[in-house]
Amino acid sequence: MNPPLPPADAHVAYAPPAPEQPGVDPKTGHGFLARGRFLGLIGPAFVAAVAFVDPGNVATNVSAGIDYRYMLIWAVVSACLMAMFVQYLAAKLGLATGRSLAEVCRDQTSTPVRLGLWLVAEAVVIMTDLAEFVGGAVALNLLFDISLFNGGLIVAAATMVILRVRLRGREGFSAVVVGLLFVLALAFLYLVVNSPLDPVAAVSGLVPSLPDSRSALLACGIIGATVMPHAVFLHSSLIGGLSPNRQGTLRTQAVLRFLRRDVVIALGVAGVVNLLMLLVATSLPAGTGDSLVSVHAAFLDRSGTLFAAVFAVALLASGLASACAGVYSGQAVMQGFLRRNSSVWLRRAVSSVPALVVLALVTDPTEALVFSQVALAFGLPFALVPLMIFTARRDLMGAFANRVRTTFFGVVVTTIVLALNGFVIIDLVLTG
Repeated sequence: MNPPLPPADAHVAYAPPAPEQPGVDPKTGHGFLARGRFLGLIGPAFVAAVAFVDPGNVATNVSAGIDYRYMLIWAVVSACLMAMFVQYLAAKLGLATGRSLAEVCRDQTSTPVRLGLWLVAEAVVIMTDLAEFVGGAVALNLLFDISLFNGGLIVAAATMVILRVRLRGREGFSAVVVGLLFVLALAFLYLVVNSPLDPVAAVSGLVPSLPDSRSALLACGIIGATVMPHAVFLHSSLIGGLSPNRQGTLRTQAVLRFLRRDVVIALGVAGVVNLLMLLVATSLPAGTGDSLVSVHAAFLDRSGTLFAAVFAVALLASGLASACAGVYSGQAVMQGFLRRNSSVWLRRAVSSVPALVVLALVTDPTEALVFSQVALAFGLPFALVPLMIFTARRDLMGAFANRVRTTFFGVVVTTIVLALNGFVIIDLVLTG
């Protein structure tokens, strides 16, 4: 039986009423973005969207802009459109079933498959945490000359402060996390406005091309950094947690319109930010994309202290915002696959360890950022394939089941991801 849906003028709270879950004030039971108090437009997709602009995106997009100028703009735009499509399906799955993708996988697959999917999902969460901590630590090093390891500790402490605001049931959590997203957007907009651009070359970059294996690796990283597998689990969890006692007042088309609007606006903002990341790097000299430190130095030489400082602030905002979303993604994965609740503090402590080890052992972890995004691209099919299968099943989705053309487009998206991954594997084997 299909879940009923909200009045057309209602803002729907899409998060579960458990204190551990994001999106709901445990004192009132209302979603922290549900009442329209923050811009009147923001819903669950904005919480998931911060995962699409993490420091891995910065490293990958900046590297693409420096090494290939405008040639990989098509990859950024395509990844954004794919992300909109995938996140809409994730939200629709949560709405139709009342469960997250992880929970549906647990209930609809055999034990070996379920455990395999869970392990891949946990690896994905680790890779995202690595990118967030490393990026934040590099930003603190650039701004205040703090060592990378100490910067990682500060990022961990800062995210715990933000998470404590959430756990105390304050709507300030939404304002902080989404506010960081807009700080990031405004920072990169400032950088692009004050950078030399070639509009004709930018338009020509919309035509797909892969001149060499390195460009394929970056294209794969761009997709992995934008179509985020852990965001699929998080978004479906936010929607799937819709309180059952409120579903009787809902109407299908009103909720679907809200979900589409929410996804398009949130992912549109994230997509623009990703495009700005690439554009701002196109005027930098070749070879400066080897590390975020060298990128910062190039900005400092070319445009001065303020320009370079804004870049570092954007990187820090990226790390802090996406780190908070990453913790809740890990919770959604564990609770969904294993039916085990995990402490937000324990997950933050455990997820900090790999990143702190990297920060302690390497002097310039930028390459780790890029490869973390490539790893996410390899983990993406393990979220995409189940999502496409389940959202096409009428016995699960009812009237929400995908139409034939939607399933076809989903197959195309999955095929593109698999093809890019296969290209990278073959190249690594041949050149390794």
